[in-house]
Amino acid sequence: MDSGKTRVYGYRWVVLGAFMMVNLAIQLLWISYAPVTGQAAALYGVSDLKIGMFSMLFMLAFIPLSIPVSWAIDTLGFRVTVGVGSALMGAFGVMRGLAGDGYGLAFAATVGLAAAQPFLLNAWTKVPALWFPPGERATAVGLVTLANLVGTALGMVLTPALAESLPIPTIQLYYGAFSAACAAIFIVVAREKPATPPSDDAGQARSLMLEGLRHAFAVPSFRRYLVLSFVGLGIFNGVTTWIEAIVRPRGFGPSEAGTLGAVMLVAGVVGAVLLPALSDKAGRRKPFLGLGLALAIPGLAGIALAQSFALLCASAAALGFFLTSVMPTGMQYASEVTRPTPEGTSNGLIQLFGQASVAFVYLMEAMRGADGSFTLALIVACGLLAVSALVTISLTESSPLASASMAADPSGETGSSRG
Repeated sequence: MDSGKTRVYGYRWVVLGAFMMVNLAIQLLWISYAPVTGQAAALYGVSDLKIGMFSMLFMLAFIPLSIPVSWAIDTLGFRVTVGVGSALMGAFGVMRGLAGDGYGLAFAATVGLAAAQPFLLNAWTKVPALWFPPGERATAVGLVTLANLVGTALGMVLTPALAESLPIPTIQLYYGAFSAACAAIFIVVAREKPATPPSDDAGQARSLMLEGLRHAFAVPSFRRYLVLSFVGLGIFNGVTTWIEAIVRPRGFGPSEAGTLGAVMLVAGVVGAVLLPALSDKAGRRKPFLGLGLALAIPGLAGIALAQSFALLCASAAALGFFLTSVMPTGMQYASEVTRPTPEGTSNGLIQLFGQASVAFVYLMEAMRGADGSFTLALIVACGLLAVSALVTISLTESSPLASASMAADPSGETGSSRG
C-alpha cells in the first residue's frame, strides 16, 4: 500500500517475526523451572521458594530497569536496544545451561537473563508504531503476545517431558542455545524503521521521556489502567509460576501441571490474536478490556476449586483466553490514550507495574494452607479481577484511528468520549 507520503512494507512482517522470536525465547527461559519445581529443588538441594525465585527475579529486575530501558528504546531506537537485550539473553541462557547442579551459578545467570527481559518486553508497542498502520497495531501487539505465550507454553510442556530422560542442566543448555540463535537472527534482520512511514502519525515527533512521563501520569485513564495491569499480570505470573505447586495437593504431578499450563497458554494465544483483531476492527478498546477481565473470573475460580483434571483444563482455557487478551489490547489502549508520550515509555510503565506485581507471586506462596493449597490466594485473586472489571467502566475510550491524529487534551484525556 502506497499513498505517496506513507507506505506499508511487506518487510514489516520480517521485523515483527524476528522480534517475536526473541520474545518467545525469553519467556521459555523465564518459565522453564516452574513445571519441574520439585525436581529442581531436589537437584539444587533448596526449597520450592528458592526455585520460584528463578521466575520472580525477572519481575524484580523490571522495577529498577524498566524506565531506563524505555528511555533507551525511545532515544537509541528499538533495533539497538532490543539487540543488546537479545545478546544478553543468548549469553546468559548458555551460561545457565553450563551451571550444572550449582544453584549459585544458575542464580547468577538468571539475574543476567532477568536484566535482559525489559529490553525485549518494553518494545512491544514500538515496533508496531514504526512499521504498521493504525488499523494493524493492536493485531501486531497481539502477535507479539502470542509469541510470549507460545514461549511460556513450550516451557510448560517441553520441560517436564524432557526431564523424564534428560537432566535439568542439559535442558537449560538446549534452551540457552535456542535463545542465542534467536538473538543472532534478530540482530541480522531487524531494521529500525521503513524508508517511508506507514501512516502520518508514525513519523510524528514524540515528547521527551520526562515530559512523556509527566503527561502519561496526568491521564486519569492511564493511571487506572496501570492498576489493572498490576492486578492482571500479577495473577497471570502467580498462576504460571506456582502451577505445579497449585495442583500438587490435588494429586497431580509435573506432567499434568505442564499440560495444564500449556492449555491455559494455548487458549491465551487464541485470545491474544482474536480479541485484539476484533478490537482493531471495531475501533474500540474499552469493552474488550472489561469483558476480558470479567470473563476470566470463572476460569480462575475453577483453578482454585476444581478437583478433576478435565475441569481444571477447562478452567485454565477460560482463564488463558480472556485474561491474556487484555494484555495486547490494553497496551495499545495505553499507547493511544497517552499520546504524545513515546510508545516505549507508556509500554515500559505498564510492564513496570505489571512486573512489580511480583508481590502477588510471593504473597500467593505466603498464603498457602497447611496442606500446601493455594485456594485462599486464588479466591482473593478472583475478587481483585472483579474489582478491576468494574474499574474499566470509568476508562475513557480511545479511538485507535482518531488518536493517530489527535493531540492530547490538556486535562489529560485523549480520544473520543464513547463509553
